[in-house]
Amino acid sequence: SGKMLSNISNVLRACAQKNGAAVVMSARTYADFTTQATFEIKKCDLFKLDEAPATQVVMTRDEGLQYYRTMQTMRRMELKADQLYKQKIIRGFCHLYDGQEACAVGIEAAINLTDHLITAYRAHGYTYTRGGTVKEIMAELTGRRGGIAKGKGGSMHMYCKNFYGGNGIVGAQVPLGAGVALACKYQENNQLCVCLYGDGAANQGQIFETYNMAALWKLPVIFICENNRYGMGTSVERAAASTDYYKRGEFIPGLRVDGMDVLCVREATRFAADHCRSGKGPILMELQTYRYHGHSMSDPGVSYRTREEIQEVRSKSDPISMLKDRMLSNNMASVEELKEIDVEVRKEIEDAAQFATTDPEPPLEELCNHIFSNNPPVEVRGTNPWSKLKSVS
Repeated sequence: SGKMLSNISNVLRACAQKNGAAVVMSARTYADFTTQATFEIKKCDLFKLDEAPATQVVMTRDEGLQYYRTMQTMRRMELKADQLYKQKIIRGFCHLYDGQEACAVGIEAAINLTDHLITAYRAHGYTYTRGGTVKEIMAELTGRRGGIAKGKGGSMHMYCKNFYGGNGIVGAQVPLGAGVALACKYQENNQLCVCLYGDGAANQGQIFETYNMAALWKLPVIFICENNRYGMGTSVERAAASTDYYKRGEFIPGLRVDGMDVLCVREATRFAADHCRSGKGPILMELQTYRYHGHSMSDPGVSYRTREEIQEVRSKSDPISMLKDRMLSNNMASVEELKEIDVEVRKEIEDAAQFATTDPEPPLEELCNHIFSNNPPVEVRGTNPWSKLKSVS
């Protein structure tokens, strides 16, 4: 079989060269890699729960490579957005997700694309995991026609199937998410809604109103507080009388999870999803995570925290480095192979940025389109009574 494998790798090498891509195959054939391994992960803190997510979990090599590629794509995409913003090609609000990649990737690994997800305005990562392409996201950031919302939404308002956006009003997505969960329950389709908010929104009254309705009606909703330690420039200790966000559902069970470990997030979400699907009603998760950038691009992010703090998180608990180390130390991938992924990701981001800077802006006559779905054209009043615009579905 050794001969057979070396033949296969020769064929692969030949194919790679033929396609004009000089792919460097690692000296070891893929057959040498461990196809799956068991990992010991951190225990979650529990509130009102008798059972807990597993602490011994299995990850396959393919899953690991997929998580790595997705997180790396998100990271590079956000760094590219940072660059384009500084060149004034992206304008306006722009909140970056780098540092928090394990949250989005871990959640998505444990639910289905037929499930529903809604988040606040740090939404680029979720737009990608829900099915948006890097090209569509970058073009939306630069306000071009090829953007995922046709260039009209910008950073905070991206949508795709079963993804209800980026929402610009602090905390407003939480009641909307419960409404989506109510629809799931009403339609009896065994789907659920993941409803995300940050530590900054966690003190909003509308969130507690939503907890109450969700618990009363046993809605299949997972409330997730992505606690990245700062609401804008205010640390959680200065903003909340109780920073145990996972306990603040009072009558809703909760979990506190290491949000920097993709496997912790995946297991906890799997547990929460089972809870919802079995008809037990809502559940709360607090993901302890960290953002490397400031709150938004107008926040340098170092006036309320030290550079050393950011550096320490980067060096000790970076979600991508943690996954990479796990895979390498368990012989699930080679350094060359991961480098190859990095190269492909960089190229994808570069191509997307190229598209996002050359694609045309939408013309003015499209300004009011898509107000209604499947409707005959409507006249829309402009900023004064005699400027008439048109809305086409």
